[in-house]
Amino acid sequence: MLGVPIKKPDAALIFLLVIGVAGCGKKDEKLATVDGKAVTQAEFDAYLKFKRLSAPDDKRRDGLLDQYLDRAALAAAIEKTKVLDKELMKVELEEFRKEMLINRYFEKYLQDKVADDAARNYYNTHASDYEESQVHVAHILIRTNPNMSEPERKAKLTTAQDVYSQIRGGKEFAAIAEQYSEDKVSAKNGGDLGWVKQGGLDANFSKAAFETKEGELSEPFETPFGYHVIKVLEAPRTEKRPFESMAGDIRYRLKNEAKKAELDRLKESVKVKKCK
Repeated sequence: MLGVPIKKPDAALIFLLVIGVAGCGKKDEKLATVDGKAVTQAEFDAYLKFKRLSAPDDKRRDGLLDQYLDRAALAAAIEKTKVLDKELMKVELEEFRKEMLINRYFEKYLQDKVADDAARNYYNTHASDYEESQVHVAHILIRTNPNMSEPERKAKLTTAQDVYSQIRGGKEFAAIAEQYSEDKVSAKNGGDLGWVKQGGLDANFSKAAFETKEGELSEPFETPFGYHVIKVLEAPRTEKRPFESMAGDIRYRLKNEAKKAELDRLKESVKVKKCK
């Protein structure tokens, strides 16, 4: 009935029904029984370790034991009811057990699996993976967008070609960039984009930047942003990313490789046969 509070089960009553506390000292392995099932010292110690609880004296330990037995008693009482689907609960518990078993195993297995020496050795033997090419470029951008009509796009291309012709005719790239470029951020710096990583921008832009010689100008080309004219300010150079910045990624990779190898080994150690 609405408005009538539901009385919670009396913990003391549950204890009277399902718990029998054994008369035992600290050295006695059997601490209590819950509905006839023994609760051992080892089980309780494992519980304290799992919960990261300390029991510096007998009073604290007895209090923690009472709490542990209280929950065990409540669970035992609920198991006797027909409220829950026992088969479903059994499957859920088994899946949780398997998940916990797998996760805990690999946490411990991989804990010290990748030493600093192994990570550095991988870095040294895969040096090319941590090298990147960069080129120092400036650009002039004449923006386009997908909604432009063909005549509008042609007008933009004409502007880009005019920009190219003016620079080829002797005008300063930086001055033309400040006047025409629609990339307002770089335009303030004469179009200078700084050092650009190979593959870090649009493929067409990267291709033009790395194929144009130092000090030379590219013809207008298109990217999704619009039409560009670029000048290579400094020739491409290759830099190696330091080990310190890559160590975390390398350890992650090596741990994944070690985990996969151990997964394969474990699976091969157990035979699985489907029944038709």
